[in-house]
Amino acid sequence: MIITKPRDWTRILGNLDEVGAKRVFIMGCGQCASVAGTGDEKAILQAKAALEQSGREVTGWAIGEVACHLAAMRLETRKRHGEIESADAVLVLTCGSGVQTVADSVDKPVFPGLESVFLGNVIRHGVFEERCQMCGDCVLDLTAGICPVTTCPKGLLNGPCGGMWAGKCEVLTDRECTHVRIQRRLAEQGRTRVAEIPAKDFSKKLKPGSINMRAPKDEGEGKP
Repeated sequence: MIITKPRDWTRILGNLDEVGAKRVFIMGCGQCASVAGTGDEKAILQAKAALEQSGREVTGWAIGEVACHLAAMRLETRKRHGEIESADAVLVLTCGSGVQTVADSVDKPVFPGLESVFLGNVIRHGVFEERCQMCGDCVLDLTAGICPVTTCPKGLLNGPCGGMWAGKCEVLTDRECTHVRIQRRLAEQGRTRVAEIPAKDFSKKLKPGSINMRAPKDEGEGKP
């Protein structure tokens, strides 16, 4: 299970301002984020109220059954096509993996509303793809919903390495370079990449992670 916490609301509003988003669709998750109380109906309605207080309109909201399930999310977004199409951006209350799944499913700018903190193991036979390291210092708002820290084998933040050739990754030669994908998606959305993404603050990812959901919550933490 992935544990998430609310993101700094000032940064969320700043992301929306960057693309001039006055109309926003909100997506939550019926699994981990709902259990953590960060992506359930209550959390979505709190975000909705905060967005409306900031002068924005919420075109609709939904809770994906499993936000990190690509096929399920594409089905969910098709069901909400009209509400998403009328929005300027999508705010996603899920882990970083869910943010990227939503970003793969819609054409609108997608921004994270939560920080992924740590992963609780799920023991089951299957095939998985790593897309988020839950670093606690998310850059998906700057990289069009594609995580360079995880999907670039070298973890490069600010562009491809010297070994990239013809758009292909030097390490995983059958895959497109992560930074080529990022640049293309930003261009398709009419956005420009920031001059330089700051170095990661690794102090935000301390191990081992722990959380006590029975402890009194800090009234000010993560509140809109």
